[in-house]
Amino acid sequence: MTSTPFRRSKATIGMAAVALVGLSACGGSSSDGDGGSGDSAGGDIDCSVYEEFGDLDGKEVSIYTSIVAPEDTPHKESYKPFEDCTGVKVTYEGSKEFEAQLQVRVKGGTAPDLAIIPQPGLLKTMVETGKVKGAPEQVEANVDEFFGEDWKTYGSVDDTFYAAPLGANVKSFVWYSPAAFEEKGYEVPQTWSEMMDLSKKIAEDTSGEEGVKPWCAGIGSGDATGWPATDWMEDVMLRTAGPDAYDQWVEHEIKFNDQQVVDALGEVGKILKDPAMVNGGLGDVRTIATTEFQQAGLPIMDGMCYMHRQASFYAANWVEAGAEVGEDGDVWAFYLPAQEAEGDKPVLGGGEFVAAFDDRPEVQAFQTYLSSDVWANEKAKVTEGGWVSANTGLDVENLKSPVDQLAAETLQDENAVFRFDGSDMMPGVVGAGSFWKEMTNWIATDKDDKAVLDAIEKSWPSN
Repeated sequence: MTSTPFRRSKATIGMAAVALVGLSACGGSSSDGDGGSGDSAGGDIDCSVYEEFGDLDGKEVSIYTSIVAPEDTPHKESYKPFEDCTGVKVTYEGSKEFEAQLQVRVKGGTAPDLAIIPQPGLLKTMVETGKVKGAPEQVEANVDEFFGEDWKTYGSVDDTFYAAPLGANVKSFVWYSPAAFEEKGYEVPQTWSEMMDLSKKIAEDTSGEEGVKPWCAGIGSGDATGWPATDWMEDVMLRTAGPDAYDQWVEHEIKFNDQQVVDALGEVGKILKDPAMVNGGLGDVRTIATTEFQQAGLPIMDGMCYMHRQASFYAANWVEAGAEVGEDGDVWAFYLPAQEAEGDKPVLGGGEFVAAFDDRPEVQAFQTYLSSDVWANEKAKVTEGGWVSANTGLDVENLKSPVDQLAAETLQDENAVFRFDGSDMMPGVVGAGSFWKEMTNWIATDKDDKAVLDAIEKSWPSN
């Protein structure tokens, strides 16, 4: 059986695996002594696996992405081992106008070699141009080994696999104060019913404390106001109706006002529409619509609320507010519980995918590297925080941020059932339109559940 580039078991991570020919190709370890990617290039990576791609020295590969400064720096640094091993120069271009410009470039015949695509819907749009190349077998082998079938599905269009997953984020988290929980004797809930019982207990315990509530929330986000409420809805839909029904809902195979969706919104309302549950430290229920999401969880630090549902990336807001994030820190997070403690663990989140518009050997070699456990660990080593991957070959200890480690453990859980943010996959007029708008109306004007869902259903494109 021939070797497959960068397919290695987790047991080999961190072990010297470089053959003599590999050492020659890599040119030895980095002389900067910083223990970063240069050292890894000379010590951990088997450069010889690239020989099957032929002589790549002096070749160039371009990659286009929405990831710009300063987040682009660790990406560029993570490419150095590949460049050292192969002699290929990687040209990185980040743009805030990525989504619009990628389509312009592809249609105009100036597509990049590779693009980091943030949504399955955009991948499908690109595939429909006929310009995206199917993933090479080395990439598919890596994805089969290191990612769950759900991730591979999101990188596929019409049963053809095109794009390997890259980064990821987890939205199914609840932030809380470990010290406050310990002081009150509260336990982290393991099931949805336990979380609701805890919420009621906190409401009873704090009934005499003005402004203190179990939960705090905010869905304000400028022109995108409402998206945190759609995240709530998606997380609950995934738990109450299940992943199959969730998929049907996202694809409009069941209507937006189907009874399963009605039930899910009702469950969300038991928290976000109940004045006994929200909005700690911020006001009444309606203040959820006017509170910017960046500020929404901060009352936890003042003891005004106890729980805040928000994604892993919310860690940056805690740090900016001067809070220490960690299991023994000022704030920490727990997994938004499923209906049952055992069995499947629904995980809502997002991620990126690497699509190729060229199949030159050097492009396929770089694709292979980016789909590997080796790259995932290199990326972790050179990133201070705010990045994680669902790659099961990623050694969690290589992640520097505790919440990134928690996110990685959540994604790597053998019971995890991952689903992409639903609004990101719906038609734009719905996902970034009526869904945001009507969830905001649901809060701000106390619009009836059925009227909200009927309005969203009516907005769904007929074709």
